Amino acid sequence: MGRLSAAKPRLGSMSSRLGGAPKSEAERSRHRDQTQGWRSWYKTARWQRLRLKVLQRDGYTCQATGALLVGKHPAPNSPVVDHVRPHRGNPDLFWDEDNLQAVSKEYHDKVKQSIEKRGRH
Repeated sequence: MGRLSAAKPRLGSMSSRLGGAPKSEAERSRHRDQTQGWRSWYKTARWQRLRLKVLQRDGYTCQATGALLVGKHPAPNSPVVDHVRPHRGNPDLFWDEDNLQAVSKEYHDKVKQSIEKRGRH
């Protein structure tokens, strides 16, 4: 039998389509801050006041699960003020107190984000 020669690869090399994919969570966050201007709203004193008002109104209780929101970030029972209807950069929805609810970080990061990714709210 003959020897097998080194076969030429059938697939050429392609450059990555991910290009400049963020290497870390901090880099991902910086990239999102640069491309989504509304994210800066979360860093304002106005948001902090509104957030506190909603947490107090809801009694530091998760409106989805009833859990007490007594943890410190990033604990699962830390408080998150969530937009009931996703604002998607709409300032009227973002700042509407009636569109806000207190939820646990665990609920927000798992259940609520899953719902939003499926296109529901």
